[in-house]
Amino acid sequence: MFDPVFGRGHEVSSFVARRLGFARGFDDCAAIGFGDPIVAGVVYHNWNPEAGTIELSAASSRRDWLNKRNLGVIFEYPFRQLGCQMCVARIAEGNSVARRIWRALGADEFVIPRLRGRGEGEAIYTLTQEAWDERKPNG
Repeated sequence: MFDPVFGRGHEVSSFVARRLGFARGFDDCAAIGFGDPIVAGVVYHNWNPEAGTIELSAASSRRDWLNKRNLGVIFEYPFRQLGCQMCVARIAEGNSVARRIWRALGADEFVIPRLRGRGEGEAIYTLTQEAWDERKPNG
């Protein structure tokens, strides 16, 4: 089991940035890691408190870290602690696993060709607090 890890935001955001190939990293952000050593992380960035939105970026080195309990931890922060009304995720068009997860959570999907460059589209997901409350896994 990979327990949530708090208080190591820089380490987690660096882990996620490396795994996603974001050389510039994340500026103003918060992060939750999973496991010790870190095997997965979620970075919360581009928070817009006036609109009640925040973007999530996540990466992992293993597939078995994500479970119902960890999903609850991930979305507790933006929806309950920050009071966000919507979470946003940007996912490579070819990342079928992450795209399937966001659709299963009830997020709306918008695929935009070439948003990641020539020949590479990006799927943008919007998950409202109401959709999360309706579909959130118990456990």
